[in-house]
Amino acid sequence: MKVLACDGIHEDGLALLRDAGWEVVVSDPIKDPAELARALGDVDVLLVRSATRVPADVLDDAGRLRVIGRAGAGVDTIDVDAATRRGIAVMNAPDGNTLAAAEHAISLLFALARHIPRADAGMKAGQWPKAGLTGFELEGKKLGVIGLGRIGGTVARKAAGIGMEVAAFDPFLPPSAAGKGSVALKPLDELLAWADIVTLHVPRTKETTHLLSEERMRAMKPGAYIINAARGGLVDEAALLRLLDEGHLAGAALDTFATEPLPEDSSLRAHPKLVLTPHLGASTGEAQQAVSTILARQIIDFIATGAVAGCVNLPPLTAEAAREVGPWMPLMSALGRLAARLVPAPTRLHVTYAGRTEALDTRPLTRLLVAALLGPASGRVTPVNALQEAVARGLTVAETVGGDGDGFDRLLRIKVEGEGTARVIEATLHRGPRVVRLDGVEIEFDPQAHLLLMRNEDRPGIIGSIGGTLGAAGINIVNFSLGAKGDGEALAAITVDRAVEDAQLAEARRLPGVLSLEAL
Repeated sequence: MKVLACDGIHEDGLALLRDAGWEVVVSDPIKDPAELARALGDVDVLLVRSATRVPADVLDDAGRLRVIGRAGAGVDTIDVDAATRRGIAVMNAPDGNTLAAAEHAISLLFALARHIPRADAGMKAGQWPKAGLTGFELEGKKLGVIGLGRIGGTVARKAAGIGMEVAAFDPFLPPSAAGKGSVALKPLDELLAWADIVTLHVPRTKETTHLLSEERMRAMKPGAYIINAARGGLVDEAALLRLLDEGHLAGAALDTFATEPLPEDSSLRAHPKLVLTPHLGASTGEAQQAVSTILARQIIDFIATGAVAGCVNLPPLTAEAAREVGPWMPLMSALGRLAARLVPAPTRLHVTYAGRTEALDTRPLTRLLVAALLGPASGRVTPVNALQEAVARGLTVAETVGGDGDGFDRLLRIKVEGEGTARVIEATLHRGPRVVRLDGVEIEFDPQAHLLLMRNEDRPGIIGSIGGTLGAAGINIVNFSLGAKGDGEALAAITVDRAVEDAQLAEARRLPGVLSLEAL
């Protein structure tokens, strides 16, 4: 086995790999995708931190690559979907740097409160910069934590320990979770108006990019502060500068940036109300040692025995069970993502494995389904911790094994409930992975494909109009499955050859007889 270790992976983890008899090649960060693609030609395992990015195209010719290991928590620098399609496991070590990241956020909190960077710079410049550096006490101040996962929860606990009043917003917790934990949950707008300081602890996704937009930052309390030690891009940096210049915000501390390394000419560098650090959240010796050794052990076990732990795209699995459950795994992931779009804040999930299930170990499959259901929006849930995360987020998971397969050798029935809504998906592997019913309506589609779900009036002409509109936009319909609901309406699953843009969806929604149309 050949390992390519980039970005300064801690030696303790590399030593474990060498002790296993593997060849370990150490490299500086490889930032040129073409260079990384060439380097991966004869590599079995790639280890990275945050400097080396792994986009889809570098994997095209990586025929030997079996594992990509992230020595840390976030995998936003790795194209996980592309790796999954190529059968490459993506592993991380999410618990190894929790304390380091949380403590760094707290250190930025103190730095803002007491102007420590400016005071230090003035002293070293030969000044006595006492005037203008009056700070404020943290005890009694209101801290708003956005993202109440491992790191956010640790920050909340430590802030409460110094006497701060703490509340949180988590975009991936259902409303019913409010009041169940030790930290009060508030809607985002309410939290922003309430807090003296807001600290971010969510991953960067399509939904969380510019989570703190100009509009939301203007809704914050005048004189408030922002801390971002999570991921770059969560804060609109240009808008932040405007609000600091106007005096609406009193200051901010940033450890992560939309572009990293931060360009030398960035306007952020010179602003007197900003405290900046170069993505140091996980940069402690203890954290780097921990994530390196955790990751190495996971990868060694995976290669040697087929056991899976710490994967973001595989459930925990023994080598013996892998042969039986393997064909179901892509379907479970696809169904979880589908269910997440149908019910964005689920509170109850009931999975029924019907038909011949005596040889099927359903536990890793249910974990994979839950991880996919909770994970698309957050990126924080793996099959290893899926059930624990479900409990923490107020999602009740139930499972039934056995019962009538309704004519199928094995039939999977998923009922997902949220606030005032319930959806039922039935699927099978018979003649390939496919959904056979949705909410009791018989329609068939591949949940792994590009899909449009349409509710429409059950009358002639609808299929022709939607087909014409998509065709005019250059979108090819691969499959069209229509089922009557029996109440004057019909449900259609339209499989298309590529993603449909928002403008094209908006045009199709305006067609007469189309009651709703969603891209899934």
